[in-house]
Amino acid sequence: MKRQAVPIIDSHVHLYPPEVNRDPLAWAVVHDEPHWAVLCGRRRKDGAAVQGFPSVDQLLRDMDTAGIAKVVLLGWYWEKHETCVAQNKFYADCLRAHPDRLAAFATVQPKAGTPAFEEACRAMDDGLSGFGELSPHSQHFRLDDPVWRQVLALAAEWKVPVNLHVTDPASRKYAGRVETPLADFIRLAQEFPATNFILAHWGGGLAWAREAAALPNVWFDTAASPLLYGPEVWAKAPHGRVLFGSDYPLILYPKTEVAPEFNGLLKEAKAAGASASLLGGNATKLFGW
Repeated sequence: MKRQAVPIIDSHVHLYPPEVNRDPLAWAVVHDEPHWAVLCGRRRKDGAAVQGFPSVDQLLRDMDTAGIAKVVLLGWYWEKHETCVAQNKFYADCLRAHPDRLAAFATVQPKAGTPAFEEACRAMDDGLSGFGELSPHSQHFRLDDPVWRQVLALAAEWKVPVNLHVTDPASRKYAGRVETPLADFIRLAQEFPATNFILAHWGGGLAWAREAAALPNVWFDTAASPLLYGPEVWAKAPHGRVLFGSDYPLILYPKTEVAPEFNGLLKEAKAAGASASLLGGNATKLFGW
């Protein structure tokens, strides 16, 4: 009997509501999201944008073109509670329309206090299945913030993962870059051993560091890999805890791509020997699909 191929799953995708896509920078000003404005407004040397703002229909077409079975829509490390609520509701609508192709994580701003915790619970009731992409360092809340710790404890209780943005301390400088000390993520993983963490962008290099072996509740995704590392990284990390992630709609190969897509990263991963587990099996296991 022919073995069924493991579906390809992208565990790190972003999508924004239509009102954001129409004029991202103007929207960011009105909604007081300055950090996101810096990141989404970046331009290459030739003046082209570093990312696109596709609709959910365009996302699905791009998935079909690349043979992506399912993606995980990640929220953003928004600075305002109201933006988190709007993002979560948009994702809930996307899930209801395309439950077989999309999963989604909720975003929260712990600085909002009790309303942030209530939003976390509401988003889970609405069908979202994790938290992230979050960043204490970009959202300016403490690691010991009580609401943050409540969310992490509930993630363990609900058996859903938490995706965190990580910057490699050795990476180049760019507009909007925020330092994220790797020791902070090691601390969180140790203090919340029942919570599964996904550290984005290869965990800023933690994926192949000696400390990773002692953190069984930490997983890593490959988001934005070509913008950060060479193809050799695909062989450096333990594939049993690595999730394929693109950071779509970021344009990963600015010299050859003019619009967001999945094909380039998939080609690189397969050429580097990425396993079926990395491309989809690990996500299926972690998310319980």
